[in-house]
Amino acid sequence: MTFNPELCRNESEVESKLIVQYLLPQLGYTPDTWHQEVAVGSIRLDFLAFAVQVIPFVLDVNSPLSVVMEAKHPNQNLDNHVRRLRHYLTSLNVKYGLLTNGKQIRIYQKVKNDIELVFHCPGKEINTRIDEVKNLIGRNIFPQEQLESNHKIQVSQSLKISTQSIYSSSFELNQRKKSMKTIAIYHNKGGVGKTTTVVNLAAAIRKKGKRVLVIDLDSQANTTFATGLVKFDDEEFDDIQDSNIFHVLQSEDYYPISEVARKSNFSTSEIDVVPSHIDLMKNETDLNALDNSRLILIEKLEQVKDKYDVVLIDTPPSLNLYAKIALIAADYLIIPSDLKPFANQGLINVKELIKAINGFRKNIRRPPIETLGVLACKISTNNQFVKHTLPKRIEVIPKRYGLNVMETVIYEREDLAKCAEKTQLVENMEIADPVSVIDFKPDSTSAQEFELLAKEILQKIGML
Repeated sequence: MTFNPELCRNESEVESKLIVQYLLPQLGYTPDTWHQEVAVGSIRLDFLAFAVQVIPFVLDVNSPLSVVMEAKHPNQNLDNHVRRLRHYLTSLNVKYGLLTNGKQIRIYQKVKNDIELVFHCPGKEINTRIDEVKNLIGRNIFPQEQLESNHKIQVSQSLKISTQSIYSSSFELNQRKKSMKTIAIYHNKGGVGKTTTVVNLAAAIRKKGKRVLVIDLDSQANTTFATGLVKFDDEEFDDIQDSNIFHVLQSEDYYPISEVARKSNFSTSEIDVVPSHIDLMKNETDLNALDNSRLILIEKLEQVKDKYDVVLIDTPPSLNLYAKIALIAADYLIIPSDLKPFANQGLINVKELIKAINGFRKNIRRPPIETLGVLACKISTNNQFVKHTLPKRIEVIPKRYGLNVMETVIYEREDLAKCAEKTQLVENMEIADPVSVIDFKPDSTSAQEFELLAKEILQKIGML
């Protein structure tokens, strides 16, 4: 395994390609001895690696912590982040800190109440200098007797750790490799391929062996239809009205996700789906009146964190309560867009909403939602458009709106429409029977595009 800094276009890729895929394995850290998005009080760390895995752990001079790793965007000047790294190391009594933007890799050592640079190299040289890094922060350099003496650890008096609630103001720990990841698919502009993305991405991720839950938070219930859960032809036989996402959000004590979720056969391997209903629209006011309505989904997802690997949330194309609930609960955000002018203008509203949501998340001690990027979808396959117009539209997104664009492009193809329109005949009645494009035509270009998208996303969130 080697590292190429030219492949890192943003902070997320520095994290996944340099730290997760290259450095941590090279340094001997196994998935159960490193963690991402660790928050201690007001400090939020990108990565925290252990000399030994001990839970709970203490942040003092006898701590088994090995190194803090901080990843920055390739265009960031690392000098601007040294002061903050100093604060991290001295406050948490961690001996080493690695700071990188992919182009440069630095290692600092804590010396009393300050830090000093002990290693530096360009990213392109790390493959030949990895042994020097191992000698400094490799997991095997820590004395075994120190590790054994720390097998039983108590919380430092200076940093009390509480894990009684997922809203704890002291400590939040998220295991990058093992914990469930929640992804919201959101754009406040409709008709940009949101539902198509959710359904086929779910199938593609499921095909890679991940346990997937889909949550439909849009009152139009398009994802509920697209996953084949609407089997009634008359509202009299509506079996979703009394058990759907609204009931999950309405009650803290009843309607757990495990009871409301339904098995769907739109994918060869079954996927659980929490359905939506048109009644969601008229019940929004009642739900908004509940003091903790924005937090209930977090609690309900916590209850099933060991049952699923990935949760995909389809959201309404608006700035309403349901969109906010999804963005508060999610770890990551994907913004599907056809890249047309109106959709692009909507990105301003999306960014403003994200800013407001992150302010709320900060108040409940949740880290900011991480935007994986704008996903180009429903894109015309016209050769001239793809060759000349599409590159210009993609280029506009980071320049004008400050958002990254995902590598995968989902084109508008006939197979995507056909698989969603499949029906079956039941007692002389034609019933919708949609399937994913992965199952409808596995060798099609559309299926391959969604498999590439699944791979890209799983890499970005540390699951490949």
